[in-house]
Amino acid sequence: MAVLAFSVTLSPPRASLLTQRLGTFSGKSCSRKTPMIRAEVKYVNGEEAKRLVDEEGYSILDIRDRTQFDRAHIKSCRHIPLFIENNDNDFGTIVKRTVHNNFVGTLFGLPFTKLNPDFVQAVKSQFPSDSKLLVVCQEGLRSAVAASQLESEGFQNISCLTSGLTSIKPGTFESAGTVELQNAGKAGLVTIQGKISVVLGTVLICAFLLITLFPDQAEKILQMNPQDNS
Repeated sequence: MAVLAFSVTLSPPRASLLTQRLGTFSGKSCSRKTPMIRAEVKYVNGEEAKRLVDEEGYSILDIRDRTQFDRAHIKSCRHIPLFIENNDNDFGTIVKRTVHNNFVGTLFGLPFTKLNPDFVQAVKSQFPSDSKLLVVCQEGLRSAVAASQLESEGFQNISCLTSGLTSIKPGTFESAGTVELQNAGKAGLVTIQGKISVVLGTVLICAFLLITLFPDQAEKILQMNPQDNS
């Protein structure tokens, strides 16, 4: 007696079939990835920054260049610069460095720098990703860039000092260096600009008083000709 055998082929679900086809198309098996949770960077003022350090155990990360750090820094900070001095010797860099040193360097005392390619790795070598970090710079711009880089690399407890150390009131943090924290960004000719303005202002005020109170004497002084004495 013959027995008829029937074979039934079950088609895979639509989603599974789509996954197989995508895997075949890319040459790789598809796997579900766990999305990375990214925390937002907090921006705080000087008083709040002090509270985070004293009460919540935040570590201070100073990311300024070496020259500003040496002028003044918070004693308890760690220094890992976001920018380092650019000593490259290719022609383009030499030209840019020369122009920089003759203008910006002379006026503001700023070194010619470039991004530190090892910044993130240097931070990771000193701090685990769950560390509470208060990132500071002089004006608040570089620290915002550094905080964004660290946040994208998995650091979840990042705070950034708004307006930088320039906005810190004297005595807020114990500091070391040759100047106050808020003045660490001042160097070059701009440091004597204020003194020059005072001298010029004094001369102008004296001239105004002389002309106003002693007009006859002022007129004689203005009419004096050194060649008449010869």
